[in-house]
Amino acid sequence: MSTDQQPRANSGVFRTKTVEQSIRDTEEPEHALKKSLSAWDLMVFGVGVIIGTGIFVLTGKVAKENAGPATALAFIAAGIVCALAALCYAEFASTVPVAGSAYTFAYASIGELPAWIIGWDLVLEFALGTAVVAVGWSGYVRSLMDNIGWHLPAALEGPDVPGGTFDILAFLLVLVLTVVLVLGMKLSARITALVVAIKVTVVMIVIVAGLFFIVGDNYKPFIPPAVTPEGGGSNWDSPLVQLIFGYEPTNFGVMGIFTAASVVFFAFIGFDVVATAAEETKLPQRDMPRGILGSLFICTVLYVAVALVVTGMQHYTELSVSAPLADAFKAAGHPFYAGVISFGAAVGLTTVCLILLLGQTRVFFAMSRDGLLPRFFSKTHPRFKTPYRPTILLGVIIAIVAGFTSINELATLVNIGTLFAFVVVAFGVIVLRRTRPDLPRAFRTPWVPVLPILSIAASLWLMLNLPGETWFRFAVWMVIGIVVYFLYGRGHSRLGQQGRRADY
Repeated sequence: MSTDQQPRANSGVFRTKTVEQSIRDTEEPEHALKKSLSAWDLMVFGVGVIIGTGIFVLTGKVAKENAGPATALAFIAAGIVCALAALCYAEFASTVPVAGSAYTFAYASIGELPAWIIGWDLVLEFALGTAVVAVGWSGYVRSLMDNIGWHLPAALEGPDVPGGTFDILAFLLVLVLTVVLVLGMKLSARITALVVAIKVTVVMIVIVAGLFFIVGDNYKPFIPPAVTPEGGGSNWDSPLVQLIFGYEPTNFGVMGIFTAASVVFFAFIGFDVVATAAEETKLPQRDMPRGILGSLFICTVLYVAVALVVTGMQHYTELSVSAPLADAFKAAGHPFYAGVISFGAAVGLTTVCLILLLGQTRVFFAMSRDGLLPRFFSKTHPRFKTPYRPTILLGVIIAIVAGFTSINELATLVNIGTLFAFVVVAFGVIVLRRTRPDLPRAFRTPWVPVLPILSIAASLWLMLNLPGETWFRFAVWMVIGIVVYFLYGRGHSRLGQQGRRADY
């Protein structure tokens, strides 16, 4: 078979799009993105999107409720799950350097319908993630404004505040970031690099300063004795594995570490967004693996360090759940650092919001270029070479959602969407190795199929630890997506149209 031969299943919902065709599509002048990113830019994007509220909030929450000082081990466990997926992403992103991340990878390996499903999933994941983060950013900024005596009218503080109806800060943040993305990736990268530098500096200050307040006895016991959490196994808030098997996750003890890992996984969400920028990278075959794996390694080290510091500063039983790091410094008699942490969180969430919005628009753009969404959205700006139409459309929609909606309870949908993408990408690596062994691969995932299978198993296990209600909402969104595919996507697919023309 020639390297450009079209796969056999050209007319069904499992028809695949060759890697060569995907790359050719990126060369069409009206639908081409500008290549301007380096490995450093990608690593900065990765660190920028991964380090968010998780490092400032989740650390104390799981230490107090699930794992104690062993929270550091939970971060390592969650990091390993992400590393398994990252190795699979690195192979795909360097082999298929095309916008769309898991959507594009699935189209090249498993087929059109699975690609549509994962694309539909990513649209929800990134859009909801952007809105949730924008609302969180607004809360931190209002807190900082209150410290200096500035106050917004109650009506403009958002629905989470008594008397509030519209979150003006979250709305304006998304609109400003939309403009930044329209103006170009290099500008986005420069702004992100500046903000990430501030954010990492704040985290390092917290780590170094906290070292001076560590009390050795706070680490005893490092792995607290296991206890069974209170509550039955029948309500929708319970993990799915508990609802199905009657299994109850254990807090503390060795199993508590894995329960904690399923929670702190939230803090790692986002490294896969780096893969959406593959098409805009100068040397994707070399730089995508460096960007993905490098950013994940840096963030894992920082997370473990923060977990060790906060549980050493204050005994895990005394940690606060809402602002553990800030309150630990207050307990040590240093409230100045609490303000530094709030500032770091507010600044840091800006880049998280920017890069999630970036990932959202690139997936939408890729699906549009393939005809599965209207082709109107796949034309790039004549000057900036950015997908300005979907960026503006999605930016405005997400800004309105962030302004009017209290959506914190939906945040777990972001998590299940990411894990689902991990499963699809790992499976795709196995399939593409079998169907296209001839394909040049600048980076090869080691130990295939063993490592991808481990990645699938680890991701599914964390998915099973998510609430049943999250699974139900996710299933409803997927059903809507399948209906949209059969009503519009299947008939307008460029790959399907090419196949029908070939039949005549």
